[in-house]
Amino acid sequence: MGVEKMSVSFDLELGVAIRTSATSAHQSVSAWLAEAARDRLRLEALGEAVSAWEQEYGDLTESELAGAAASLERAGKRRPGVA
Repeated sequence: MGVEKMSVSFDLELGVAIRTSATSAHQSVSAWLAEAARDRLRLEALGEAVSAWEQEYGDLTESELAGAAASLERAGKRRPGVA
């Protein structure tokens, strides 16, 4: 696997928060940022999938959204380290 080095800049408070979170997760800042980037890309792909589904089948209903939120909450409570 290749690696691409990048130079990034953050405002001071965000930089401190990133370093603190990476340290708490026992990760390097690079690994933490890579994980965050992967999460963001997955969220974007999910958004595109939902948009495509809604284009074909119509907007999700309030009931469907509430059911999805409840499922995500239950799943989050089962994951170790998730509040």
